[in-house]
Amino acid sequence: MRARDARRLRERYGPWAVVTGASEGIGREMARTLAQAGVHLTLVARRRDALEALAEELSASHDVAVRVLEADLADLSAVDRVERETRDLDVGLLVACAGFGTSGPFLDRALEDELGQLDVNCRAVLAMSHAYGRRLRERGRGGIVLMSSLLAFQGVPNASHYAATKAWVQSLAEGLRGELRDCGVDVLASAPGPIHSGFASRAGMQMGMGQGPEVVALSTLRALGRRTTVRPGWLSKFLEASLKLPRPLRVRILTLVMGGMTAHQRG
Repeated sequence: MRARDARRLRERYGPWAVVTGASEGIGREMARTLAQAGVHLTLVARRRDALEALAEELSASHDVAVRVLEADLADLSAVDRVERETRDLDVGLLVACAGFGTSGPFLDRALEDELGQLDVNCRAVLAMSHAYGRRLRERGRGGIVLMSSLLAFQGVPNASHYAATKAWVQSLAEGLRGELRDCGVDVLASAPGPIHSGFASRAGMQMGMGQGPEVVALSTLRALGRRTTVRPGWLSKFLEASLKLPRPLRVRILTLVMGGMTAHQRG
């Protein structure tokens, strides 16, 4: 990270950031990038062992304080606890990376799994944005990063519900940016394409071409305060060209892409 980018993050969005989904993938790389910039961190995820290992790494490598909060954000009481246990901190940034996906025919999925996905990808994001958004508005400056996806811009067979949750996140981020801009609070939707992280394994996808989560973290944090939506990395920018096509054609293209990523499920 360039020194001027690090200074901007630290001065505008410090001294503390809350990063959810910090135990792996994009959330973990967001935490690493913010620590490099000198921002203190509260790391939130379900896996305490992974969070503690990351906290030890960041504390040893950078001059930052790190808190660990084990929480399953599918439970709204956990969201309340995270906000309550960070009230003593001057939080200037929320990076909401917690989320997961499912794949394959929607009707073949267990409803319980889909409702759990809705809770984490939407309800928890709503509750976190509301709680920390109020704090940042009162503070008079800060930022909120919400994780969208390139799948958010059209329906996608074999990822129908996941794409729908990300469309919801995208719309929320766009609306909040307009509401909070005059309050000194920046809101950004980050819409990456295929990323090599723990996401694909949990979603039951086989991903060939993809990029590392560190690309998403760096591009996203650089774009915060400058754009409404960022599509990180060269692969996302390449796929972005498809967004200029008519919506039905985009659906057909992504049907083929997702069909290839989930072909193993059909034997």
